Amino acid sequence: MFFSETLTHGVRIKVRAKFCPEHSEPEKKFWFYQYTVTIINESDDTVQLIGRHWHISDSNGQTEEVVGKGVIGKQPVLEPGKSFTYSSNCPLSTELGSMYGCFQMVTKDGEEFDANIAPFTLSQPHLIN
Repeated sequence: MFFSETLTHGVRIKVRAKFCPEHSEPEKKFWFYQYTVTIINESDDTVQLIGRHWHISDSNGQTEEVVGKGVIGKQPVLEPGKSFTYSSNCPLSTELGSMYGCFQMVTKDGEEFDANIAPFTLSQPHLIN
C-alpha cells in the first residue's frame, strides 16, 4: 500500500492506494488501483469540499486531468474536528503511475482555497520497495 499526507489551511488529507489484482488484466495492459481519501478538518472553521482536480500519470508519461464538482457525488461539509472518508479507483494502461491534486474548499464565510493532495504512487507492491 502507498500513502500520502498533507495539511493546507487546517485541512489534512490522507490517501492510501493499493493495487487490485482481481480487477486487473495485465495481458490486456489494464491495471486497476483503489485509493481511499480521508479529509480531516483540523481548523477552527467549518469547511465544505466543493470540487476536485486530479492529475493522473502513467509510466509512459501520459497525464490525465480530472476536474469536477465534489467527490463521489457529494460535497461534504466538515465542522471543526470532523472528517470524511471515501474510496474510488483508477485504471491505468501501465503497471506504474502516480496521482496528486487538490480539493477546492470554501469556509462558511465564503473564503475559497485549495487543499493540496500530496503525490502518491500507483504500483504493484513488488515494483517499488
